[in-house]
Amino acid sequence: MSFKEDTEKICKEHALWVTAPRKTILEVISASNDYPDANEIFCRACKIDSSIAISTVYRTLKLFEEKGILDKHFFGNGPARFTIAKSEHYDHFVDLETGHVTEFRSEQIKSLQEEIASKFGFKIEGHKLEIYVRPIKSVCD
Repeated sequence: MSFKEDTEKICKEHALWVTAPRKTILEVISASNDYPDANEIFCRACKIDSSIAISTVYRTLKLFEEKGILDKHFFGNGPARFTIAKSEHYDHFVDLETGHVTEFRSEQIKSLQEEIASKFGFKIEGHKLEIYVRPIKSVCD
């Protein structure tokens, strides 16, 4: 299935009109290997379709988040960042020097969280783990 068909399917599954701006915004986010904020999405979308307005980007991001199409992330004090929603949970390393976000999954961390929650009489319904990191500098650097 092509990206265009995927986008149309996503919009139809969520009872949304399939519009050119929505397609472009989804294309930009799905092609991103980072976690772009609204302004970055707007700039990238304008390279594809110069008629897209920043207000359209903000409205579309809000709508897609409400429909569960996008995940909205806040890392530190920076702006909200967006990714296509995933069925599997990921935790994040956030590089304090570059702002780059690295996703990771760890069954050991998941198991430990469940063990600790159970010890305190809780069942985990959701969580967010962000680990703020700096690259390790070697002695030779």
